[in-house]
Amino acid sequence: MIEVSKWLAEARTELDKLDVSGSFERIGVVDRYGDGIATVSGLSEIRLNGLVRIGDEGLALALSLSKDIARCVLLSSGIELAAGMKAVNTGAVARVPVGEELLGRVIDPLGRPLDGEGPIEAKRFDPVERPAPAIIDRDFVSEPLATGLTVVDAMIPLGRGQRQLIIGDRKTGKTAIGVDAILNQCRSDVVSIYAAVGQKDSTVARVIDTIKKRGAPDRCIVVVGEADAPPGLQWLAPYAACTLAEYFRDRGRHALLVIDDLTKHAAVYRELSLLLRHPPGREAYPGDIFYIHSRLLERAAKLSSAAGGGSLTALPIAETQAGNLSAYIPTNLISITDGQIYLEPKLFYKGHKPAVNVGLSVSRVGAKAQPPVLKDLARNLRLAYAQFLELEVFMRFGATVDERTRKTIERGRRIRAVLSQPENAPLSLAEQAALLLAVESGALDDVPVAEVPGVEAKLAQSLAGDLAGVADRINRRGTLNEKDRAALLDCVTGVVTPSGATASAKGVKDGTTRQT
Repeated sequence: MIEVSKWLAEARTELDKLDVSGSFERIGVVDRYGDGIATVSGLSEIRLNGLVRIGDEGLALALSLSKDIARCVLLSSGIELAAGMKAVNTGAVARVPVGEELLGRVIDPLGRPLDGEGPIEAKRFDPVERPAPAIIDRDFVSEPLATGLTVVDAMIPLGRGQRQLIIGDRKTGKTAIGVDAILNQCRSDVVSIYAAVGQKDSTVARVIDTIKKRGAPDRCIVVVGEADAPPGLQWLAPYAACTLAEYFRDRGRHALLVIDDLTKHAAVYRELSLLLRHPPGREAYPGDIFYIHSRLLERAAKLSSAAGGGSLTALPIAETQAGNLSAYIPTNLISITDGQIYLEPKLFYKGHKPAVNVGLSVSRVGAKAQPPVLKDLARNLRLAYAQFLELEVFMRFGATVDERTRKTIERGRRIRAVLSQPENAPLSLAEQAALLLAVESGALDDVPVAEVPGVEAKLAQSLAGDLAGVADRINRRGTLNEKDRAALLDCVTGVVTPSGATASAKGVKDGTTRQT
């Protein structure tokens, strides 16, 4: 017995010296292939989300495992596969290059460049699937994340580390809000990542062109899983983008992640799950559809000072059908995030853009991080605007109202005019403060609604000229002292005089006078 044990020990020692990289446990064969799904047998040691090399150029991701079979989703496009081809377990999981080298680049979810600017010389590759930060490593959301949109920053404020859902029907300006938030970060130290999931090439090209022309492209990364990409790449896109953002967060910096959109991501996952023979649930979605989005969005967080103090803010986008917020995917995402910005089609078609419904929109975290100047000036704004909307409906019946009600309605119309904003023209904090001060002081009450854009243009010119010092202090400190408040109020009063309120709104409508 002792001799047998000795022989086994010696045999194991000799086996350990052998090169088993080409063993049968790492090489399998494709049994079936179709619809982007390869069924592979013989890979007994493959792990979930492991990468499999099929043939010479095919790359696939193992998303479903059983005892003898691995079902893999193809990640390569334009590759012809067939049953009987060799499949090799690479022993790796899906990774994406991270680092400063990615800034200013357009890549696919595996880090391959799409912008024609040459290869990416990355020094580090991180897995696209990573655990969310532990509770003990998180901190309270205490720093504002400005979007440059007055309606958002004043009434639905965001904080660094927050997860805020942008939701609404198709073609109501959801992507525009995310892009405006990215453009506004040219005034801050935030790195922006835009993830396109199932979007048309023309839509992605337009977003990239806008960022290059109006934003800070050297501090942006675009991850593209377009509509004609393999479903596996579309599914990986938001996870890869989140990994890129986490690189900066974990180094004490701040990142903004815009995911456009998770409704298409859910549809892609439903397609893959049905092809992988997973049991369908409600609306044919698999039972873990909530989990795949929660494990993604939970990675957005504000880290404690002990963990570096960085932050990752997520702005996922979701699409509704006929304004149905109670549908399966919208309710899932609303429950995962810290609030939502709801865009209403009726407002959009009436020309009130951004078409934010402030009654159905909420921010459960960002108010604690709102700059003091906006918190002070917008204290009663939401209530006044809600009262106006109620009275406006009442006025449609032609009812006669008293003088007090009439003034409330007239001020509400000017509030709505102030909250309207052209696309791709985010405002600085000082410009927003000047507009809100004009509303609060009643200086706009006698200004015709059609001339409000002209007043806004005049205020922007004054803040860039004579009041540049005041604007700089407001933008840096986020506060408004009495001296600066008096100077700003004098400027507002001067601008809204009959001679000063005649500025044409043409420059504002095309977005030129608001660019700083």
